[in-house]
Amino acid sequence: MPRWLDASRLQGVALDRRWALALHRGATRPLLVKLLVLCCRLGDAGPWITLCVALAVFGGPTGRHCSLLFAELGLVNLMLYSVLKRGTRRSRPFDQCPGIRACCPVPDRFSFPSGHTLHAVAFGLLLAGFYPAWAPLLALFALLVALARIVLGVHYPSDVAAGAALGALTGTLVLMTL
Repeated sequence: MPRWLDASRLQGVALDRRWALALHRGATRPLLVKLLVLCCRLGDAGPWITLCVALAVFGGPTGRHCSLLFAELGLVNLMLYSVLKRGTRRSRPFDQCPGIRACCPVPDRFSFPSGHTLHAVAFGLLLAGFYPAWAPLLALFALLVALARIVLGVHYPSDVAAGAALGALTGTLVLMTL
């Protein structure tokens, strides 16, 4: 690797670690940690699957259509996420950075990309496409999930940014099929 490219990469890693450490300082506030852990729990697979089923059962034709696309989007995101996780094998901040601890359980050993953020953004976009009145709440939820993953010490800011970008891409592509 050329020296200038390696130097740029190392500067990016250092910046990512500094931001992770700075945001993790919020984990010193117990009430904030409880709120952010709740956001993460709501961003786990179970609540998304429950919402998908509820839309299919109670949402009428629009809900069934949304639920079908929701399930397809979830499968695409899961495959993309799995390939990237296994391909990059990036360690989590709490494993690499002194001063950062995990404040919530993690689903696997690797950090890149943030699956919680990917799903929150992708599903938020899809739901907002079908239910525009929900858009502000969904955007706020996605932002809280993204911040929570960093503050709770389980992701770097670049993991969250990549997850958000991938979620925006896949969510937008599914919406374009409507």
